[in-house]
Amino acid sequence: MLDCVKHASFFTWKGFSTQMGLRGAVYVNGTIRPAAEAVVPVYDHGFLYGEGVYETLRTYNRVPFLYDRHITRLRASAERLHLGVSFSDSDLATWIDDTVAAAGEMREAYIRILFTRGVGELNYDPRSTPNPTTVIIVKPLEEPAARVFDDGINICLVPILRNHPGSVNPLIKANNLLNNALAMQEANRRGGEEGLMCNYRGELSECSQANFFMVRDGVVLTPQSEAGLLEGITRAFLFEIGQDASIEVREAVLHPKDLETANEAFITSTTRELSPVTKIDGTPVGTGTVGEITRRMLDGYRRRAQELTSAAGAARR
Repeated sequence: MLDCVKHASFFTWKGFSTQMGLRGAVYVNGTIRPAAEAVVPVYDHGFLYGEGVYETLRTYNRVPFLYDRHITRLRASAERLHLGVSFSDSDLATWIDDTVAAAGEMREAYIRILFTRGVGELNYDPRSTPNPTTVIIVKPLEEPAARVFDDGINICLVPILRNHPGSVNPLIKANNLLNNALAMQEANRRGGEEGLMCNYRGELSECSQANFFMVRDGVVLTPQSEAGLLEGITRAFLFEIGQDASIEVREAVLHPKDLETANEAFITSTTRELSPVTKIDGTPVGTGTVGEITRRMLDGYRRRAQELTSAAGAARR
């Protein structure tokens, strides 16, 4: 039998969380606590069954970027689960601001909003969970290393298929991320920093934590929504950036063989911005260096992010 007294420091959550480097503050149903002390009941259906939705935001100039778009998608995801959202957008914004303030000094913030079915009996009946759970995690943003943008990354085409839309619709940004986790873990085992997945038809779909883009003959291509992917907020924003930069960005039906024709490639997500991809399964993309169009799109993205959040920050002051 384990000596629980001898190992007491290991079994204390606060001590364990300190070892794990948990930072920031967490809002849970109206109460804000340090990350080391925030908990949800084990009978929460978000924990038991993955019944919940989430959004990840980041700040620029200490302002949550594209907040309205993220919350619109959060509500759409919840609606697909028949999960009623009782709070207003302004209420949520206030809770986020309070949690950011409680998290302490940081250059920029990572914000994760989780909304679950709530606590109930061990069944799938929504009537047993009358009170949804709202969680907001705020911690310092860990931006990608400079070498990501200077040299690019290697991603891997993995055998894990993206969920069939008739099974678990990828349009739902759900807390149940097993499909994504398996894809990323497979990529990591192969030496990749992302896993690129196909759908059940063998078409390229998306990465485990990002949308995928490739450049061919000066045109930026990304798998179409019908390929069974989550329509990323950054992905949609890139169409606007392309228009501003006079770069054509469009959806296309893409297959693994199309990767051989790519002159450039990159992935997009809220926390990774546009991360250049210079190798796929160890094979160079184009010249194997970060391409001109990728750099122009990244520069345009960052410039627009600064403009929008600077204006929003000034309005809030």
